[in-house]
Amino acid sequence: MTEFNDEQQILKLFEDGDRALIAGDVAELSRIYADDYVQYDESGETSTKSDLIQKLTSGTLRLVSMTSTGRRIRILRDDVAIVHGSEDDIVEQGGKRFPARYVYMDVVVKRSGRWQIVGSQLARP
Repeated sequence: MTEFNDEQQILKLFEDGDRALIAGDVAELSRIYADDYVQYDESGETSTKSDLIQKLTSGTLRLVSMTSTGRRIRILRDDVAIVHGSEDDIVEQGGKRFPARYVYMDVVVKRSGRWQIVGSQLARP
């Protein structure tokens, strides 16, 4: 697999991920996020893949819209990449809708021939 193809696959993974997060598509989220996925949000709180799926399916969290405002993919090895990005989202939580803007760094790993997100760090710009 060439770097170009890997970069395109990772870009598609993130685009698919945005759609799956908005739709609350459990099957797609399960494909995109590794079982050992861990996210640290801007306040330092930790979430796992199971936490994320539970919040989306229970209605605790709803992503109304997600707009990528920048994404940079850096392939470090044949099986590891870092994705830096920023986004403007509309989030619904606790019955309230509000804008959320943040920057992120995700670690993406290729396992069994497919890319998955294994870790995320969010921060407010």
